Amino acid sequence: MIKQSLAFFLGLFLLFSCQNQNKSSISDLIQPIRLIAGKPDTILVSDLFYADSYPVQFASDERIRAEYLSQDNQLVLTARPNFEGLTLLDFDLNNQKYQLPIRVEIKQKHIFRFRPKTKPRSISVFGQFNFWNREDLYMSDEDGDGEYEIEVELDPGRYEYKFFMDGGELIDPTNPVKVPNPFGDFNSILMIPSRHTDKAFLHILGRQFIGDSLEFSFYYQRENQPEPLQNKHILVLKNNKRLTEDHIQIHDNQINLHFSKSDLVGENNIRIGVTQRGQSTLIKTIQLYNGQIAGEEDSPFSWQDGVIYAIMIDRFFDGNPENSISVEHPELSPKANYQGGDLDGILQKIREGYFDSLGVNALWISPVNDNTDKAYREWPEPHRYFSGYHGYWPIDAERVEERFGNMATLQTLVSEAHSHGIKILLDYVSNHVHEEHPFFKEHRDWFGKLELPDGRKNIRLWDEQRLTTWFEPFMPSFDYVGSHEALEAMTDNAVWWLKTTGADGFRHDAVKHVPNRFWRLLTKKIKKEFGASDRRMYQIGETFGSYELISSYVNNGQLDGQFSFNLYYTARNTFLNQNNNFKIIADEIEKTFLVYGLNHLMGNLMDSHDQVRYMAFTDGDIFLDTPNAQEVGWTSPPQVDHPDSYEKAKLFLTYILTIPGMPIIDYGDEIGMTGAADPDNRRMMRFGDQVNPIEKKMFEDVSQLIHLRRNHSALRYGDFQTLLADEKCFAYLRSDFNERILVVINKSEKVQERQIKIPHYYIIEDLENLLSMEKISLIDHKLNLKIPALGRMVIKID
Repeated sequence: MIKQSLAFFLGLFLLFSCQNQNKSSISDLIQPIRLIAGKPDTILVSDLFYADSYPVQFASDERIRAEYLSQDNQLVLTARPNFEGLTLLDFDLNNQKYQLPIRVEIKQKHIFRFRPKTKPRSISVFGQFNFWNREDLYMSDEDGDGEYEIEVELDPGRYEYKFFMDGGELIDPTNPVKVPNPFGDFNSILMIPSRHTDKAFLHILGRQFIGDSLEFSFYYQRENQPEPLQNKHILVLKNNKRLTEDHIQIHDNQINLHFSKSDLVGENNIRIGVTQRGQSTLIKTIQLYNGQIAGEEDSPFSWQDGVIYAIMIDRFFDGNPENSISVEHPELSPKANYQGGDLDGILQKIREGYFDSLGVNALWISPVNDNTDKAYREWPEPHRYFSGYHGYWPIDAERVEERFGNMATLQTLVSEAHSHGIKILLDYVSNHVHEEHPFFKEHRDWFGKLELPDGRKNIRLWDEQRLTTWFEPFMPSFDYVGSHEALEAMTDNAVWWLKTTGADGFRHDAVKHVPNRFWRLLTKKIKKEFGASDRRMYQIGETFGSYELISSYVNNGQLDGQFSFNLYYTARNTFLNQNNNFKIIADEIEKTFLVYGLNHLMGNLMDSHDQVRYMAFTDGDIFLDTPNAQEVGWTSPPQVDHPDSYEKAKLFLTYILTIPGMPIIDYGDEIGMTGAADPDNRRMMRFGDQVNPIEKKMFEDVSQLIHLRRNHSALRYGDFQTLLADEKCFAYLRSDFNERILVVINKSEKVQERQIKIPHYYIIEDLENLLSMEKISLIDHKLNLKIPALGRMVIKID
């Protein structure tokens, strides 16, 4: 088999070398569009794919009505009211025919009801489904029976919600299911089940070489299958074009895709999905480079291979004591002052091989722009003073903060990182500048107003004034809607940083407070500037809000991903609460697939510089319902007292390093750093003798997990199938065409015994726990496991 594989790839390489690849004018992989049956939706075509111009023609069919508004480059799509499932819509660009994948869903309707004790002036429902907007979904009592109602269309999934009556927030008194929120109160929980009781799943079976052709095999599973599987049920795309039926063979429920050497020259993406009477599978993607499957040894880097390590420069390592200059102010605490970390410190750790040892291959470093030398008072009580140590108060568009180093040091850092196979993401601040910035002094018209018409200050009104709110009175927010000059200047500046430093992309701050037009223009400029180069740029954003809001920024015309905060909060609640069932996480993961796709690049995290450190929760210093976790950091800073807290954190890290998406390790996670909310969660990183034995063991175990992800393609490119989810244990299977990996987690402090059934159509020869190298027995496709307390297994299935 190995000789046959080598011969196939060698022949393909020679074929590629001897002919010019017929490159499509569309290089982006067009992602599926989600439509609601019977409801028109308007899409900007530039969000679907990048092109120099868009002389496109879309063809309507019996399922989808398409209207292209060329003047606005907008596509209006309407699915037939009773249609549900996957379909392809034909369109032409530059005399080439393409297909746009579309998933049509029928939303379910839920009636929220509330019976107040007295007649209210107004009552509304708000929650994750409407950005927590209290003034959106007002309820009414049309029949006068004292019960207020509203009907809302919702996707399947889990939602937190509350009622808002006459200025006060209330949980649902008729719903016993609730979870604590960060404000010392509770939110009610609503679960919307899928309309379909039987799930459809497309299993990856394997691949084989047949002469000069390569065959990929799948198995379609659906309970209560209504009819035999036929070609009309199968949608297959090679890149963005429908694959002809001569490539597809069906044997009962097994699907085989055949390709010759010439079919697989260059970079290709094969996508397949099955749809049958309204029920559809997720779309599976096979990424190929001259016939070689992505993730195999020597295949080119893809951001699916990334493991990001987040660094706050000032709090990481002091490599140059000469630039360690504090801000002088009598009321400025050391917690909120510069502590000496710099670019030289990061560079030193790169050269020492710290990140190589840990296994990460991308660094997200906090903003490098020059910041103010003064301390400023924070707007919320108790109005403490802060410096700009974090980098988010820029006063210059092109100068590096002198306490961090200079541009030459930054360029050397990027170059040295690249020599170690490490990508660099810069943190770009587009929403605001500090009032000392020349942009604000010289172009006041580029910025919005601090005062609202009603006399209030427009400060921290995160949702009410989303696109105009200021974070602080000294941090003016750009008005990109009203100023095209500001839009051009800041997008040009972002591209300048990429060109000047050699960096590989951005982490973007406060994305939801910046209009979509900014991200579209920036991404267009990046693709125009770097599209023909080998530099694969990646942009990830930070947005707190609903799936609808977050996903509105994630597409080929804007960002590659955002932090998956909805999944993060769900997972955090489940892992920390012994009574919460892992099925909650399993359902939430499925929802992320529907919204972002199976092979998405959303960021999965345990900690960030804006969140309470996970270790503070596991150790019992802070709880999910602690009303003011920030004050805990000032009055009673957490410290880790219980060894089991490290094991609990390893469980969560095992989870984020083995699920689809981009894992993000916050600096200090690898040693189990604790901390309350900002700024206590931004403590100085510790190395060497500063790290105790249990923290060193934490580093070893986290490094092992990261290297497992790096070494096993199924954990980066594979599909996802939940095999077990109950109150204590979670087991899921990741499969690609190279291997299968089974992950098992036990959050209980007691040993758990579970039987896990492996799908019977998988041919299995050997099982091994990659964490312990222990061989595992399989009897009749059943695993009888004894899972240790706070235990985890990563099992390779051959």
